[in-house]
Amino acid sequence: MTVGTPEHPLRVAIFGSGPAGFYAAEELLKQTGLSVAVDLYDRLPTPYGLVRGGVAPDHENIKAVIKIYERTANRPGFRFLGNVSFGEQITRAEVLAHYHQALFCTGAKSDRRMGIPGEDLPGSHPATIFVGWYNGHPDFVAESFDLSAERVAVIGNGNVAMDVARILAAPTAELAKTDIAGYALKALEKSRVREIFLLGRRGPAQAAFTNPEIRELCDLGGVDLVVQPGELELDPASEAFLAASKDPVHRRNLDILKGQIAKGEGTQGRKLRARFCVSPVEVKGAGRVQGLRLERNRLEGDGKGGAKAVGTGAFEEIAVDLVFRSIGYKGVGLPDLPFDERGGIIPNAEGRVLDKPGGQAISRLYVAGWIKRGPSGVIGTNKPDAIATVAHMLRDAKALALPAGPFDPSPAAVDALLRAKGARAVSFADWKRIDQAEVARGKPLGKPREKFTTVPEMLAALRPS
Repeated sequence: MTVGTPEHPLRVAIFGSGPAGFYAAEELLKQTGLSVAVDLYDRLPTPYGLVRGGVAPDHENIKAVIKIYERTANRPGFRFLGNVSFGEQITRAEVLAHYHQALFCTGAKSDRRMGIPGEDLPGSHPATIFVGWYNGHPDFVAESFDLSAERVAVIGNGNVAMDVARILAAPTAELAKTDIAGYALKALEKSRVREIFLLGRRGPAQAAFTNPEIRELCDLGGVDLVVQPGELELDPASEAFLAASKDPVHRRNLDILKGQIAKGEGTQGRKLRARFCVSPVEVKGAGRVQGLRLERNRLEGDGKGGAKAVGTGAFEEIAVDLVFRSIGYKGVGLPDLPFDERGGIIPNAEGRVLDKPGGQAISRLYVAGWIKRGPSGVIGTNKPDAIATVAHMLRDAKALALPAGPFDPSPAAVDALLRAKGARAVSFADWKRIDQAEVARGKPLGKPREKFTTVPEMLAALRPS
C-alpha cells in the first residue's frame, strides 16, 4: 500500500496545539503531491497553548496570530481532538497502531528552580503559576497569592518577568478591558503592592526583555520605573557584548533605561525598581517570605562577546513579602517517552526522538518547539523549528516501515478507541462554540471575552441549552 495518496494519506498525530503544533500541521497539510491528514491533540478542550494561557491579557495584538492557526484548522485533512491526554486516553502503543507518525509539541510547562535556601517558603512562587492564574488556565485557578504584600521581588528579566511586574503594577481599570480571568481581576483590585523589584543577574546590556516590554513599564500609568545610574554603567564585558551583538535590541534597551535616570524616584504611587548584576542567594523569612539576600555580581567576558555573572562576595538584603521567580521554563516528561531531565527536553536529533540523550532514533516519533530545543525565542521562532522537523518527517515517510502487528490508520478507528476510553473529544467546531460563548460572556463586561477557567465549564458550554 502506498502511503500519501488521497485514498491512503499519511496520517500524523500531533500532541500539543500551541504554536509549534499549528505550524507543524500547516507545513504538513500544505504539501503538494502528498496527501497528509493531521489529528491535532490537546489535553485541554481549548487550543493555542501559551498564546491563550501564557500571553499577557493586555497584549491582545500578539494573540492575533490565532487567525493564522484558524486558517490551518480549516484545511482539508485537519482535525482537532481536544480534551484528550496522551498517556491516559491514548497511549504511545495506541498512537503507533493508528498513525504513521507522531509529533510531540507539548512545550515547557514547568519552571526552573533557583536552588537556594528558602525558595519554597510560603510567598515564593514560580512565575509560570502566576501567569497561568491570571490567564485563567484550568491548572492554576485554585492558586492564591497574598497581594496584601506591599513589596514584591520578580527574579529574572525576560519578557515573562516583565509581564508579571506589569500585571502587578498596572491600573486595574485598564486590565478590566482585557481577557484577564475575572477572579484575578478582583484579587488585583484589592492589591496593596506598591514596590516591585526586578532583579537581573547580569547587566542591562544583557537583559533578555524586548524593547516594547521595557517601554511599556516606562509608560505605565501610576508607576515610576526607577533605575540606579551606577548599575547602567557599562563594564568592559558589557562593552564587548554590545560590540559583538548583531541585535540592536540590547543597545536600545540600555538607551531606554538610561532615559529613566533623570526621573529619579519619580512622583507616582507605585515603583518598579530595575536592578542589575544581582543574584538571590537566600529567601529570608520565619514561616513565610520576609526578604531576599542578594549577592552583587561582576561580569567576566569570554573573549567572544559573552558575559558571565560571577559573585563578588558583597551582599545586601531587601525586605519583600512576595517573590516570583522567572528564570526560565522547563519541559516535563511524557508517559512512555524518553526524557532528558537535565535539559528539560525529549532527547532528539534535529527533531527525531532518541531513546536517550545521544542515543538511537526511535522510528516514527518526532518533536518540535520547546520540548525539542528548550524554552527559547518568541512565538514565531517555533515556525522554522517546526518546519525543520517536518522536513525530516516527510523524508522518513518515503521509507516508512510499519509495525507487523495490527495497524488501522482510519479516523473511525481512532474515534472508536477514544470512545472506549471514555474520552469526550472536543472538535474544532466544538471549540468555536466555546469561543463564541466566552466572547458573549465578555461583551456586557466590556471585555473581549470572559474565559471559562475549568474544563467542566467548557464542556457545559457544549451542551444544548
